[in-house]
Amino acid sequence: MIRIAGELKVSAVLHSVLMPSSDRRPLKQFLPGERYEEMQQWSAPPPDMPGVWNFLGWRRTELEPGWTVMEWDTTEDHGFPAGDGWIIHGGMVTAILDTAMGGATWTLLNSNEVFLTADLRTEFYRPTAPGLIRAEGWVVNKTRRVTFAAAELFDADGKLLASGRATNLSIDLADPRDLPKQGPATPERG
Repeated sequence: MIRIAGELKVSAVLHSVLMPSSDRRPLKQFLPGERYEEMQQWSAPPPDMPGVWNFLGWRRTELEPGWTVMEWDTTEDHGFPAGDGWIIHGGMVTAILDTAMGGATWTLLNSNEVFLTADLRTEFYRPTAPGLIRAEGWVVNKTRRVTFAAAELFDADGKLLASGRATNLSIDLADPRDLPKQGPATPERG
């Protein structure tokens, strides 16, 4: 990163290695998993379905194997007052970055697989004001059991607001070794 006029900028050399200049998608290509086909059928859940997507009004605008883009029209209801304006809560910023990375990970899984986020990190570069925000998530690397993902959050003007990294662990629902184990019995109290 290079600091220019008080703003952090990705160096041109680093930028050209990680992201093509004409297209923000990562250079690494992945084969789609069976879940990718499921995801192509919708950009948001049905309106009557419960969950965070409908509650917050998120929508997916792009989808490819290992890549997903989420958009969200944030309001003051998602933040707190700061000075003469509002700032979107950092947990809300982290949630949409996590969802973009999770969506990118999900596109590479087969129907018998799910994942859990083992590690999640967010870096905040500037305050996120109410309005349209866009989270671009992609898979950096995938092994049989671990997927490393990244995401960046932009405002409507294309300013980078925050970024995230996640380590997602794949769980094979058909493999009994991957299923949750019952814990030890509670000892009797005397």
